[in-house]
Amino acid sequence: MMKKKSAHKKSPRKKSRARKLTIPDCRHFHGYKPCFPGTECLDECVEPAPRGREILIINLEAMGNVLTTTSMLPALKRKYPVSTITWITLKNAHRLLENNPLIDEVLVWEPEAWLKLGARKFDLAMNIDKAKNSCAFIMSVDAAQKVGYGLNRCGVIVPLNREAEYNYRLGLNDHMKFRVNRKANNQLLTEAMGLKFCRDEYILNLSGEEESFCHTYRREHVGKNGKYGGRIVVGFNTGCSQLYPNKKMTLDQHVVLINELSADPRLRLLLLGGPEDTERNEELVRRVGDRVLSTPTTEGVRRGLCYINLCDIVVSGDSFGMHASIGLKKHMIVWFGPTCPQEIDLFDRGIKLIPEGLECAPCWKRECPYNLECIQLIDLDAVEGHPSSSATTIAITVLVPVPRSLAPMHRLALPSLR
Repeated sequence: MMKKKSAHKKSPRKKSRARKLTIPDCRHFHGYKPCFPGTECLDECVEPAPRGREILIINLEAMGNVLTTTSMLPALKRKYPVSTITWITLKNAHRLLENNPLIDEVLVWEPEAWLKLGARKFDLAMNIDKAKNSCAFIMSVDAAQKVGYGLNRCGVIVPLNREAEYNYRLGLNDHMKFRVNRKANNQLLTEAMGLKFCRDEYILNLSGEEESFCHTYRREHVGKNGKYGGRIVVGFNTGCSQLYPNKKMTLDQHVVLINELSADPRLRLLLLGGPEDTERNEELVRRVGDRVLSTPTTEGVRRGLCYINLCDIVVSGDSFGMHASIGLKKHMIVWFGPTCPQEIDLFDRGIKLIPEGLECAPCWKRECPYNLECIQLIDLDAVEGHPSSSATTIAITVLVPVPRSLAPMHRLALPSLR
């Protein structure tokens, strides 16, 4: 008889436990590729950068306002040194935030960004703007703490924290805003966000390629080794936002200043501006000829920054060009008309030309019923502050006579650089 095969039960194999997936707490990790080539981010983080507090900045106002807001970042990092900062802004302003080491992610205001932010949770959300779109947006953000400005149930703009109340009141009280307040916008903004104000400067950095472009352009056109070697470069930012066109000097005023300044052999004059200033600058060139070099106006905001960077001194109204010049740490001469000179901090590198004795200025009106007296009557002797710099000595004062037809704008006190 055949022996029955002994039935041996196979011992079941032990199932290996899958290692639990741990998502790295690291600002470099995005979940779709290694942070650095050849690394295994899920096994070991080769360059840990804890995310810390998740902070969202909402800033949808004008480009100059975006640059002003960058001055708040050092104070924010001092308060939250371990943090991840995400900034959402408009398409025309997002490139101003390039090369900023304190910002981890910049999002453009569009539906795709809204979806991304809708999936996230923040420790702190900050709305810089007193505008209904940004105020409505912050109310929809999932954040443990919200500061700045939002909307109440009736759709009214309201401050979200006690520190924002002072700046909120300024917008509702002309006397307080125009006559009483002495704080600059960078201080108002920083304090409104609940941060300690230390007068930090704007953060506006050029890339290596942009620095190289500036060096080459200046050498070939305006620099020490070029045709205009050794001259001080003075840039005229001639325009402003179309939203407030009354910030501009008149063409006649620009022509007089350019004609007189160009007679000084120490100076080389440039025209600066954006696409909205193209026709205006062309008209100025038609009227003053080769006394001034007109830089391109349609090459985009980053190239525009390069042309501003060519200058030693920038003459401007209260405009984006002024804010960009402040960010690039240029010496400045700034005229004011309908806007508030006390709200602009030149960081001790410039002078302010202010119309004196006008009850109607400042006013922040888009249309003037008084034939722009605040611009026509700028007294270029009436300066506020004294330009100084630890790196550069302001040693030359150029007095420029102006025809009586343009009185009382009868001379320009121009700080120059050696």
